[in-house]
Amino acid sequence: MRKLIALFAIVCLAAFCQTVTAQQAKTLNDSTTMVDTGTDSSAVAAADTLGADVMDELLSETDSLDAAEMIGEEMENLGFHQQLKQKFIEGNAEFMSLVALALILGLAFCIERLIYLTLAEVNARKMLEDIDSRVMSGDVDGAKALCRDTRGPVASICYQGLMHIDESIDDIQRSIVNYGSVQVANLEKGCSWIKLFIAIAPSLGFLGTVIGMVMSFDHIQQAGDIGPTIVAEGMKVALITTIFGIVVALILQVFYNYIMVKIEQLSRQMEESAITLLETVKNYKKKYADA
Repeated sequence: MRKLIALFAIVCLAAFCQTVTAQQAKTLNDSTTMVDTGTDSSAVAAADTLGADVMDELLSETDSLDAAEMIGEEMENLGFHQQLKQKFIEGNAEFMSLVALALILGLAFCIERLIYLTLAEVNARKMLEDIDSRVMSGDVDGAKALCRDTRGPVASICYQGLMHIDESIDDIQRSIVNYGSVQVANLEKGCSWIKLFIAIAPSLGFLGTVIGMVMSFDHIQQAGDIGPTIVAEGMKVALITTIFGIVVALILQVFYNYIMVKIEQLSRQMEESAITLLETVKNYKKKYADA
């Protein structure tokens, strides 16, 4: 299972690095194209000024509703993956990489726990009926073999109880309780890491908020003036990082709650199976003690 976590994390990190590298290569190609066309700094400044004048004229002639519809249509033309990647880059790719890393590692632990818990589920009622029939017929070794060949904590607890079947009921119960605590700990293994990533993700988002605000104040200081365009970049970084951090925490929280529900179900199944096994052992002792 640990190898599965490492493999999943490596694959996701490789895909993420490939995406960021492609985006950086695209930006570099765009810059190279501008250099190849012989555009000098004065021409760029003139183009920016001309573009600003044209934009002002367009905005003066077009109402805000039409502009919003045009922006919406452009965003719809982009796929969801492209929109997500664009927002990710706009939120400062270097910092957002930490949020993505928290998501990847958190999902790796979640998937590992889900696989482990799914494999631990068995038909406990049928297994206990088979154990009862074998024990009452005197085939204790056959019941042990059945538990040994069945996966999951329920079978392990039953096997632990059958190993001490010749001892007193109190000793058997004590052994089952102690071994049950170990099995519950195995079920919850790795959940603390999931809780850690749930806490880290929004914290990184809030840290991005502070970094974005600092960027805005730096731009204001450099420009010597305050305006919407000056603070827009820093505020965008602040909001995007916060959104991504909260979304990552929500995703991991849903997986974590589902995992805890499965653990509670297995724990309850273990308790019911232990009670049923003790009844079987009592009947076995009574039957063969009288014999």
